[in-house]
Amino acid sequence: MPKGYWVSAYRTISDPEKLAAYNELAGPAVEAGGGRILARGSRVVAHDAGIAERIVLIEFDSFEQAVAAHESAAYQEALVALSDGVERDFRIVEGID
Repeated sequence: MPKGYWVSAYRTISDPEKLAAYNELAGPAVEAGGGRILARGSRVVAHDAGIAERIVLIEFDSFEQAVAAHESAAYQEALVALSDGVERDFRIVEGID
């Protein structure tokens, strides 16, 4: 069964305090949903139309598990804390195998 991935590319971080509040809630929500953080940080080299800002990559055992974790009440609470503190491109993608 193909794995599922959350890919977040942050364009701007306008409120670091909201991001910190989100991180405190999102970490446990991701773990409870079966997610494993593979990359998180601001050390990025961007090419083409990319923006060298914070990137987060999280792996789940399946695409369905990744979607369910995003829809969970715990993660939705984290999103409320984040609100307009960042602008990011967030995607859930299915792995190849």
